[in-house]
Amino acid sequence: MPSKQRTEQAISAGGVVYRVAGGALEIVLCGRTGPGTWNLPKGTPNPGETLEQTAAREVREETGLDIEVEQPLGHIEYWFSRPSGTTRYHKRVHFFLMRVTGGDLSLHDPEFDEVRWFPAEEAARRLTFPNEASMVRCALDALALRGTGHG
Repeated sequence: MPSKQRTEQAISAGGVVYRVAGGALEIVLCGRTGPGTWNLPKGTPNPGETLEQTAAREVREETGLDIEVEQPLGHIEYWFSRPSGTTRYHKRVHFFLMRVTGGDLSLHDPEFDEVRWFPAEEAARRLTFPNEASMVRCALDALALRGTGHG
């Protein structure tokens, strides 16, 4: 008879960071070469942090970039279990649209092997998880509404 898994709620926050370079809109992604994954920067709140503060801190740590948070984009949800299998997690990740203001990708933390700018549409295709790609599409829609980027 299978043992009953307990369920826990987990929360994270992150960002879709953009810049306009040479007239083209670009999005930054974080990659791990071992599993061959590309992700948006995100992480878990520290005690007392708002979701926006968490997103800004995690993006700075994981990308090496200085950013300005512009607006919330929404959230994604998914379920996962750790290898021990005793707990099932329901995770909600809140994303914010962020504009780069400085910094250097070479200063990213060791959690990722590579952090790189991609043309916006390529970034959406490169992301490993479709729900993260949907957040990039939300960011592109928000930027299009204000006339930023495409052109």
